[in-house]
Amino acid sequence: MLKSTYRILLICFTILPTVSYAQVTAIQNIQGRKIQSLNGKWNYIIDPYENGYYDYRHDPFDKSKTGTGGYFDDKQPKDKTELIEYDFDHSPLMNVPGDWNSQEERLSLYEGNIWLRRKFDAKPEKGKRYFVYFAAVNYEAHVYLNGKKLGVHKGGFTPFQFDVTGNLKIGENSIVLKVDNIRKQDEIPTVNTDWWNYGGITRDVFLAEFPDHFISDYKLQLVKGNNNLINFSMKLADAASNQEITLSIPELKLEKKYKTDAEGKISDEFTWNNLNLWSPENPKLYAVNIKTDKENIDDKVGFRTIQVDGDSILLNGKSIFLRGISLHDENPLLAGRLRSEGDMRMMLQWAKDLNCNYVRLAHYPHNEEMIRLADEMGLLVWAEVPVYWTISWSNPATYANAKQQLTDLIQRDKNRASVIVWSIGNETPLSDARLSFMSNLAETARSLDDTRLVAAALEVHREGNNIILNDPLGEKIDLVSFNEYAGWYWGGLPSEITKYNFDIKYKKPVVITEFGGDALGGFHGDENTRWSEEYQEALYKNQIILLSKIGTLRGMTPWILTDFRSARRQHPIYQNFWNRKGLISETGKKKKAFFVLKDYYAEMQAKYK
Repeated sequence: MLKSTYRILLICFTILPTVSYAQVTAIQNIQGRKIQSLNGKWNYIIDPYENGYYDYRHDPFDKSKTGTGGYFDDKQPKDKTELIEYDFDHSPLMNVPGDWNSQEERLSLYEGNIWLRRKFDAKPEKGKRYFVYFAAVNYEAHVYLNGKKLGVHKGGFTPFQFDVTGNLKIGENSIVLKVDNIRKQDEIPTVNTDWWNYGGITRDVFLAEFPDHFISDYKLQLVKGNNNLINFSMKLADAASNQEITLSIPELKLEKKYKTDAEGKISDEFTWNNLNLWSPENPKLYAVNIKTDKENIDDKVGFRTIQVDGDSILLNGKSIFLRGISLHDENPLLAGRLRSEGDMRMMLQWAKDLNCNYVRLAHYPHNEEMIRLADEMGLLVWAEVPVYWTISWSNPATYANAKQQLTDLIQRDKNRASVIVWSIGNETPLSDARLSFMSNLAETARSLDDTRLVAAALEVHREGNNIILNDPLGEKIDLVSFNEYAGWYWGGLPSEITKYNFDIKYKKPVVITEFGGDALGGFHGDENTRWSEEYQEALYKNQIILLSKIGTLRGMTPWILTDFRSARRQHPIYQNFWNRKGLISETGKKKKAFFVLKDYYAEMQAKYK
């Protein structure tokens, strides 16, 4: 009875927003709209005591009678008598997009509050709508324009925007953010992670202009399991009926005209033969245009199907093996988040050099540009939300936050052919509360998009020489996907791990989401010497032998493509704040294990031709 009540409470609470102020779902294809970039140099003020937000009684300035007094006022003294204890104009500059940890040495380990300000010119026109759009801010962002609070957003990796139509000025405007990256137990992710907590405005910022009745969202993809039935849906930002919409794909000589219904929506399914289907071997993208009398939106869309059939994964109806690798949204060569297309293309090209057809973008939503590059370069994608390790499973607000982040991820990337898996979490410990939390997330993913697979990176346990996977969440997801670190955290030396066997409860395709071990690039020894490239090489060789015992093995994403920074990795010689499980070092050098996996993937590529 208690479990059922808890489940009902969770469902009820999921309707609560994760922000304090009204906000619409992030607009589809923001870069296909009329935008003004607000990237560049932003002034910043470090504020560990939040002096710019609270008065001396610790009451927020923006909730006072006047709504003023904080740094968001962005004031200068009127004369020599006025007391103002901050000054953006003379504060240092920070690159946006960019995290603060990698741009200033004294901020490398800083977790706290920083204010960022940018002045920009605008020319708002009557009859137009304007939004300020953030591709990602880590973690909690309070956003102000010209001294007025627009709202609050929580979540470090998903986009959000605020309507600024009413308070955007002709001429100079001031946008100010209070950004807080302090880790908290009830947030998503929680206090304990294994990656660097990069704070700041880490992705693009735009001022976007729209007409009235603009297109806020659209979806164009094949119906599940059908290689020529296309689903097209679209909605306007308001409930404007009888608006004419034209969908066209010139290469296919496809043009269809619609009128919006009473809710400002369109929904249609139609057959179109002779589609050139998208796949890693043939990453075909079609130029798509969606037009109204006031808007003209271009996109590039690939058509493909993905489904599970018994213990097989079918891409466009054909069985495939997912030759993958995991990676973080971080440049090993240049500290900080991936900043540009060049950074992202480098990472994905390294995956292709490994003979990959698949990447796991762990453990949070990566940059939208990364997904579009995967579309272009022909790499299948596992996309994940940061429900990671020990979340506050019984807190309804925490669930609402996780659900919102999953929703935002799916809404943003649902038109990308490369994305085949929505992952609802990683290495979450078993409990009734966790099962309800994760099961509801799985249901949310399916309700938003029934054309892709839903999965999670599960954990295993051992009894003697048996590696057991019987997590009840396995009933709710499409893949038997799990992490196992035989040869590193347990199981003895690499040469000893082949004695193990797998006992897997579910008859589904098996995809190993993590295995591996640390190696300091350039450190050599025999295969029993921890931290050496030879140890990692032997571990990969024996993992392949071990995993080949699984008859339903259909893919893997070993941990991880490149070394990455992590404050929890503190060995002064071998780690020094780096997780060294990468197959490529922080200098860009390929370790010996890279070539073991590359050769194995060449064999699997030939087998699954």
